[in-house]
Amino acid sequence: MDSKTDKEGTTHAAAQHLAHEAEGAGAGALAGAIVGAAAGPPGIVAGAIIGGIAGTVAGAVLDAESQRQAARTEELDTQIGVIDGDLGAPNLEHPPAKVGAYSGASSGVSPPSGDAPADGPMQPPES
Repeated sequence: MDSKTDKEGTTHAAAQHLAHEAEGAGAGALAGAIVGAAAGPPGIVAGAIIGGIAGTVAGAVLDAESQRQAARTEELDTQIGVIDGDLGAPNLEHPPAKVGAYSGASSGVSPPSGDAPADGPMQPPES
């Protein structure tokens, strides 16, 4: 028995799936009963039954889509190196820096060219 299986043999994922279906059924039954209340007691019962079925189906579909997206995310994480990979590894083949200093233009010592800086609202016309 592994850590994701309880004493009855139900997996954690299956238990979560059933819980989501039950939540959907409860919400659907409540909504159906409220809508069916306009038709009196028989409408409440019919609305609760129909809403419960619709909620169960909606809960199952949402849970299946969530599981599909989680599997896809895990697959992508594995491909780009987040899981069992080398994301951010220091052994990449980048060329070494020639000089460890910033350029004059980026440190504000000299402008990159004789033109006016482009940080204003409108550029001066070129001649």
